[in-house]
Amino acid sequence: MELTVLGCSGTFPGPVSPCSGYLVEHDGFRLVLDLGAGALGALQRHIGLLDVGAVYVSHLHADHCIDLVAYSYARRYHPGGMPPRLPVYGPEGLAARLCAAFENPPVDGLQDVFDFHEVRVGRQQIGPFTVTTARTNHPIEAHALRVEAGGRSLVYSADSAVSDELVALARGCDLFLCEASWLSEPAPPPDIHLTGREAGEHATQAGVGRLLLTHLMPFTDAAAVEDEARSTWSGPLELARAGATYSV
Repeated sequence: MELTVLGCSGTFPGPVSPCSGYLVEHDGFRLVLDLGAGALGALQRHIGLLDVGAVYVSHLHADHCIDLVAYSYARRYHPGGMPPRLPVYGPEGLAARLCAAFENPPVDGLQDVFDFHEVRVGRQQIGPFTVTTARTNHPIEAHALRVEAGGRSLVYSADSAVSDELVALARGCDLFLCEASWLSEPAPPPDIHLTGREAGEHATQAGVGRLLLTHLMPFTDAAAVEDEARSTWSGPLELARAGATYSV
C-alpha cells in the first residue's frame, strides 16, 4: 500500500501545498481521501483524471472537499466522454454540500457524475481496502479513517481535537497520518484541532509504527510543531510534504 500526499495544508492552501488530499494505492486501485482546495491539480501529477477508483470525504469543510466541484466538471466534460459514476463516500449531507457551491444547483444533484454513499461511522469495503471509521472531535461530523490492505494499515485522523476514539482507531497501525494544526502556545481554541504535542501523545497512546504530521496551517512554524511532537513521541516521525509518496 502506498500513500501519496496531494496536499497537506490546513484551512487554506499554502505557498508549497494545496489543502488536504491523499492518494492511497494498492493492487492497481486508487482511493482518494479528501479533495480540498488545489488538490485536484496535484492529483494529475500522479495519475490520470479518470484513474480514481473511489473518494472518501472525511468531512464537509471546504478545505477537505471543495475540489470535488471542479472534479465534477472534469468528469462530465472529459473529451473521452463522461465515465461511469464515481463512488464518493462521506458523512450525511455530502451531496447537498457540493451542489450548494453552484450558482444554479444541479437538478440531478450531481448523481449522474458521482455515486454518493452518505454513511455513518463503521466499516466499508472499497475496492481492495477495508475502511473503518470513527467520529472525531470536531465542530461538524468528521470521520477518521483506518485503511487496511495487504496486511498493512494506514490511519488518517482527518480533522480532530483530542479524541479517545481516534486513539482507539489508530491503535497499532503501521502509519498514522495525523493532523497537527497548531502549537500549544498561545493556547489554541478548544475542540477543533490538535497541537504538535497532542499529535505525539495520540501516537504514543496508540502505539503506532510511524507518525506523519499533516494539516499544518501555512502560518504555523512547522519545525516547532515537529519539535512539540518529538517531545511526546519517540518513534519515527516526519512532516508530510505535498508530492511525497510513502510506503505504508
